[in-house]
Amino acid sequence: MSRKSAPSTTRRTLHYFWLVTRRHWGLFAALMASTFLFVALLSYGNPYVMSLVVDRVSAGPVGADEVFSVFGPYIAALIGINVAGQAASKLQDYTMYRLEIAASYDLATMSFDALCNQSMSFHSNRFGGTLVSQTTKFMSSYQMLLETVTFPFLPVICSVVFTCAILAPRVPVYVAILMVLLAIYAGVSYYMYKRILRLNEQAASAQNQLSGELSDSVANILAVKTYGREDYEKGLFDEANREVVARDSKRMWASLTRGIVTAAITIAIMSVVAVFIAGGNAWYGITPGTLVVMFTYTYTVTNQFNFINNGLQRFNRAFGDASGMTVILDEPRLVDDKPGAPELVVSEGAIDFEGIDFWYTDGDARTQVFDKFELHIPAGQRVGLVGMSGAGKTTLTKLLLRLSDIQEGRILVDGQNVADTTQQSLRRQIAYVPQEALLFHRSIAENIAYGRPESTMDEIREAARQANALEFIERLPQGFETVTGERGVKLSGGQRQRIAIARALLADCPVLVLDEATSALDSESEQLVQDALATLMRGRTSIVVAHRLSTVASLDRIVVLEGGKVVEDGPHAELIAAEGEYAHLWGRQTGAYLEEEG
Repeated sequence: MSRKSAPSTTRRTLHYFWLVTRRHWGLFAALMASTFLFVALLSYGNPYVMSLVVDRVSAGPVGADEVFSVFGPYIAALIGINVAGQAASKLQDYTMYRLEIAASYDLATMSFDALCNQSMSFHSNRFGGTLVSQTTKFMSSYQMLLETVTFPFLPVICSVVFTCAILAPRVPVYVAILMVLLAIYAGVSYYMYKRILRLNEQAASAQNQLSGELSDSVANILAVKTYGREDYEKGLFDEANREVVARDSKRMWASLTRGIVTAAITIAIMSVVAVFIAGGNAWYGITPGTLVVMFTYTYTVTNQFNFINNGLQRFNRAFGDASGMTVILDEPRLVDDKPGAPELVVSEGAIDFEGIDFWYTDGDARTQVFDKFELHIPAGQRVGLVGMSGAGKTTLTKLLLRLSDIQEGRILVDGQNVADTTQQSLRRQIAYVPQEALLFHRSIAENIAYGRPESTMDEIREAARQANALEFIERLPQGFETVTGERGVKLSGGQRQRIAIARALLADCPVLVLDEATSALDSESEQLVQDALATLMRGRTSIVVAHRLSTVASLDRIVVLEGGKVVEDGPHAELIAAEGEYAHLWGRQTGAYLEEEG
């Protein structure tokens, strides 16, 4: 990230953090007020009263019987200051906790909404592990920033204000010199902070890359092991890990340099106070109590400024860690609902692709997939999409689901343009069963009921029966309460697919999309799944994407795609008789089977 873009990212991070803070303005105001009182009373009220006591002691002896009459008001003031200061401290703790809890919820929701509402193109170009890492860091960055503002920085401001207000009337020359030195300290710290900010963002980026590499290797651990590529993956991880070390080292040396420079300024400040303490009474007639206050206040404000180094470092880390999610939050949604978009209402399920233009862009390169594409699917018709890889079969189904948006043309469902309706209402009308069943690390019952969570257990069981899944589910030790594992890893491919079909059956959508739903199955599993799919397609507008032509031979209609265009369209028998592209594909597949049998 360039120097020029870093402040912009920082400002945008502050914008999102402020949006959250503004929702809990009462807690934030109470936190700031309690911190102000805590510092004022305990750090400045106590020394001030003690200075009055010292001046009174210096004025002359006090008899034993006069102690409480003379010093009673001072004792009462000290007790009152400490009671009030401790109460402010506890209020500070309470409001801090409450605000952090509330803000974490809002930030998590903001991040989740941003990720869920982004297009599939967005997710295809990013590591899932990196997105999780960026979300976690974004939330923790707010807490780090809030704690840094509350503890080092607000007390620093309070210290400067109180020191000036109390000491300026008594020793104006000293206060003027002190303020100049503190201004130099603050200026140097801020200048070096801006330099280190870029290093922190680079370090955060390296950490995110490391998380992504780890996530990618763990998610594909079976491929790593079966190909004996542990050393290769270790090399990739080590390269990312070394980049983290290198960027963290640069950040460390920059921080140490800043610490050394500011430490030198601190020594200069304490040297000035030493001179004034030693000669203040002789040169300016400063009272002993005022000398005590001068030293105490200067020591306090200098200590607070020392915390600025740590505070700025935490600022740097917070903004660096938050930058990844800030960029994502700022990124426009490639697929978005129009303001006030109505919900899609499907009564029949007719689908029309009218004059579709669609292309992918990768940098400056553009890959055209469809050019003025036309296709009409009547309600209730079962249509197979076939063709060579890259013909546009799966892309067409994703455009129907609005996982990507077309550049020109219209996609209509029952005469309604899907681009004008809400995405959620569209997808709730289409049951989608992909090649790899999409299962959550939850119970089988929860996975089946995902499309209709209010379903009863009897309805879930019936859907499983129709999907030919009930028998194997009931054989499992925990039945429908069996947790499938991440991505359904505890189940076989055929079992996972039948659960996905049961989910589609229970969702009871008028439109069905099957994308290579049987291509990865063995013959026995395929037959069970095919029977379940036949049940699922009954009475629904169905689009079946298949490489294996036996899957679509019995459908009402088969559409052959080539280069994003319809080259043949008709029932199986008619296409075979035409001896065109479909017949050629059919001959190749059935010929292969004959050779294997021979």
